[in-house]
Amino acid sequence: LQGCATGDAKITKGYHLPAKFVIHTVGPVWHGGNHGEEELLKSCYRRSLEVGEANGCRSIAFPAISTGIYGYPKEKAAKAAVEAMKEYFAEHQESVIEDVILVSFDAGTEQLYLELL
Repeated sequence: LQGCATGDAKITKGYHLPAKFVIHTVGPVWHGGNHGEEELLKSCYRRSLEVGEANGCRSIAFPAISTGIYGYPKEKAAKAAVEAMKEYFAEHQESVIEDVILVSFDAGTEQLYLELL
């Protein structure tokens, strides 16, 4: 892939995975919230959706980007993710993407998504 900038996304084949493609994105490291982290995180979701759309993906699954070792607070990350996706689909009403799956590692993250949706 020759690298990927924070907030950007690139696609590869799924190879031996049960998915046709894998979209790779680089989330921001949390530095307190005053270093553009929210916009970079939203960009991860937007760019992933754009790349998926451009490649005819009808479904896409997202983990809670940046909430692991990158330390992004789960509440803020969930809010940014949902906002980015809502904004994307408001602007792309004719999208070929039919399903978005939000994958949660724990029950707390799942509850955050449920409350926001």
